[in-house]
Amino acid sequence: MTAQRNAPRPTLSAKGRRHRVTALAAVALAAMAAGCAVEVENTRPARQLAQQALPEGDVYIGWRVFQQKCASCHGTMATGGATGPDLLPRLREMGSHQFIGLVLRRYDWILAAAESSPQGTAPSSTAEKVLQGKDAALVMPAWQGDPTVTAHIVDLYAYLAARADGTQGPGRPAR
Repeated sequence: MTAQRNAPRPTLSAKGRRHRVTALAAVALAAMAAGCAVEVENTRPARQLAQQALPEGDVYIGWRVFQQKCASCHGTMATGGATGPDLLPRLREMGSHQFIGLVLRRYDWILAAAESSPQGTAPSSTAEKVLQGKDAALVMPAWQGDPTVTAHIVDLYAYLAARADGTQGPGRPAR
């Protein structure tokens, strides 16, 4: 036992030490390169990542639902109509969950009594007051009970989000 304990350890030659150092340097370089790749991948905008996490909606179907259910108030291009505001600036600032909540549940904006008559103010000024947070009224109907809107709410969001971020122009989308 003592002979094994006292036996000299084999030493690495200079060539062996260089190989060991080179191998360690290669491993360190590979680790750093992998870290850089992860860093580059994580620079994507948060909105893009959030969009990828959503279930895919069909822009064309969303356009059809919008034309059928929403265009009479918000205009055929979603840029505002006789009684509804321009949706595009609002969509740029809201996520899908907030959108779904607003569409499926009814909400009211209170109108001052003096402005409640149709001849009191122009619809565009009423919509502008609502967008600016001043006294005005709009009543968004609850669409939760409507089977078309409920079934295609993700498609509706896909269409309006595409309009808001500029990937879909006004008019009918391609199928």
